[in-house]
Amino acid sequence: MARVIEPLAMMGADIRARSHDRFPPIAIRGGGLRAIEYSMPVASAQVKSCLLLAGLYSEGTTVITEPAKSRDHTERMLAAFGADVKVDGLKVSVRGGRELTPVEVEVPGDFSSAAFFIVAALLVPGGEITLKNVGINPARTGLLDVLKKMGADFGISNIREVSGEPVADIYCKGGSGLKAVNIGGSDIPSLIDEFPVLCVAASFAEGTTTITGAEELRVKESDRIISIASELRKMGVKIEEFADGLSINGGGGLHGASMDSHGDHRIAMSMTVAALNAEGGSTINGISSVNISFPDFFEIIGRLTS
Repeated sequence: MARVIEPLAMMGADIRARSHDRFPPIAIRGGGLRAIEYSMPVASAQVKSCLLLAGLYSEGTTVITEPAKSRDHTERMLAAFGADVKVDGLKVSVRGGRELTPVEVEVPGDFSSAAFFIVAALLVPGGEITLKNVGINPARTGLLDVLKKMGADFGISNIREVSGEPVADIYCKGGSGLKAVNIGGSDIPSLIDEFPVLCVAASFAEGTTTITGAEELRVKESDRIISIASELRKMGVKIEEFADGLSINGGGGLHGASMDSHGDHRIAMSMTVAALNAEGGSTINGISSVNISFPDFFEIIGRLTS
């Protein structure tokens, strides 16, 4: 939690945590906050959102600068509620002390949840699916940009705006052979949560896919670079790990295996997509982690594949 605690402490927050104020449990003493200007070392929508929310109740204007553009749901939502939020390139500012007003919000379908079905439909022979009312915020849909480069067959229709967020229907069809790509730099923030299932797609793509600049994945629910690499290796995929990513020798030919979720919902769901396209049966241990974000996932997968 240091990457959250440190900037909050700069704002005057009194926070104590284990191991030099780094790990839970955390104790917080309430009190006045002051605005700061903060340059984030890593693009993170979660950290940015934390500081924006703190900035709402701080004296002055809090300014946050990102190294790359991350998801902007919080900025959009706060603006809809009447907060004084301004976005200028990689800088986001919020002025404290402004009263918020209630609004009605319609929440679009989560793109990160839709991603598993998108990749599954693209990989399963004869696969075809239409996902309706999915949020297509440009800060979230980097997976679609990469899949397009890989040669995937999909389309976007019925584009509209709902509660300040762009929404659309996404149609996907399998059968188009995917090709390997290189991914890094500004690609990463908009597909950070889709990294595990993108690795599954890369395992079936012709050639070697290389992903760099994704060191943020080391501090998710698991170390996702280690987690996805170790589980795909069990299925016969050749993978090389880097400090900030990995390379995947694609081409398919995966075989069933006994795998572990590492307590990470996105690893569990990604390995399910891989298992759908593997020769033989697979077992995935620790699937209760999926309840964190998508409790109906296995029920829906079952309906689609029955």
